[in-house]
Amino acid sequence: MIEYTGSKGVEETSGLAKMLIESDSIRFGKFTLTSGKESNLYVDIKRAYTNPTVLQRIGSGIAAIVKSQLIAGVELGAIPLISASSIIGAFPFVMIRKERGHGTKDLLIGPDVSGKTVTIIEDVITTGGSVIKAAELLREKGALVSEVICVVDREEGGAENLSNNRLKLRSLVKLSEILKS
Repeated sequence: MIEYTGSKGVEETSGLAKMLIESDSIRFGKFTLTSGKESNLYVDIKRAYTNPTVLQRIGSGIAAIVKSQLIAGVELGAIPLISASSIIGAFPFVMIRKERGHGTKDLLIGPDVSGKTVTIIEDVITTGGSVIKAAELLREKGALVSEVICVVDREEGGAENLSNNRLKLRSLVKLSEILKS
């Protein structure tokens, strides 16, 4: 199931598309996305959330729709998002490392996830590949993961890929909405 949570009814995300445009987070050119896909448009949420007003709006939007015991996000892009959402919504969070070859070698940093409901937070969803890997890791550790909240859904098949992996996608903004702004 794909659920859109944007300026249609959630006050916390009102004006978010405009804020992303004003923060110069929508760039045109030739880009290779994390998914490996080539695109002439890049959504740079990291640029947007360096502005505390934008980060607070995103954190409030996420916090308003989280229903789980914990939130989790993959380094680097999701860490400010889960931090802001955690502070606003009082949710404990888990940071997911992509790899770890030293120290404790733990890929999950935060509270124990075993038996807990966990929502994965992501900045932009294209194909959903990195979120699917994160969900697999969390599930291996005993987490109950069924929901993903992203800031921007690029509407390029990610929601369907997540659904095929028992993950429901909720987005604060869809790329089509940003392009209409």
